[in-house]
Amino acid sequence: MTVYYRDQHVQVTSDAVRVDGVSYPVTALELVWHHRGSGTTRTRSRRLGRGVLILIISILPLAAIVCAISLVYSASDRAAWGLAAGVLGVGVIGALALAPLAEVPLGWLDRSYDRGNAVNELWVRYAGEDRLLLRTSDALRFGQIYRAVQRAVEQHG
Repeated sequence: MTVYYRDQHVQVTSDAVRVDGVSYPVTALELVWHHRGSGTTRTRSRRLGRGVLILIISILPLAAIVCAISLVYSASDRAAWGLAAGVLGVGVIGALALAPLAEVPLGWLDRSYDRGNAVNELWVRYAGEDRLLLRTSDALRFGQIYRAVQRAVEQHG
């Protein structure tokens, strides 16, 4: 017996697919497909959180650029552009100094994309009946389980 995937709720082996204690023999699975379900409050909040993270990460460089541009346009002659260059330089140095601190929110941003924006559903046709095996908003986990079920079915096909 080959184990293709296992976690606390799902186990996919070469013999059967077990989801929350219910077992489906691989030989009895006629068809496997996936469907993207509607979003949930969790997926919508994840998308909103992603937007807030992007705003937080980009606010300092944007503020420095806006300040520098406004100082350049308000300067009456080229001699006053030194202040604009100084503000832009401080903004660049500040951004470079804070770059290591940006690693944490960028990691959160990466993980939010791994988790996905939608709810994915794994369906099978078992004993002539369509059954929903799994419904999750975790895109990475869903992809691993879906591929494991495909491998198990292909090995018997």
